Amino acid sequence: MLQTEYEFTLPRGYVDDDGNIHRTGIMRLATAADEILPLKEPRVQNNPAYLVVILLSRVVVRLGSLSTVTPQTIENLYTADLAYLQDFYNEINQTDPRMISLRCPKCGEEISVEATPLGGS
Repeated sequence: MLQTEYEFTLPRGYVDDDGNIHRTGIMRLATAADEILPLKEPRVQNNPAYLVVILLSRVVVRLGSLSTVTPQTIENLYTADLAYLQDFYNEINQTDPRMISLRCPKCGEEISVEATPLGGS
């Protein structure tokens, strides 16, 4: 059976309006729609970096005792937690970093650099 949901623990935790800290959660595998539909969002069209916020709000199905995870929830995460979720997303969806070969225009040396998926973290 294919595993479609994965548990995680945030390094710091989301602090809600009442001061409660939510650290554990569940992320599901992403679908094609999860990656395509946010591109139509005006917030993403105005700021492509916002894609990661919309995408994570779609695939994080539980965070602590919160009944829903919204883009505003993701916006209010500490940066360490956002980076953790980006890495976790890439890990469970097996979006391995791609290596790109480049040639230095000055010396001609060829090097490989990593093209990082999902928001560039």
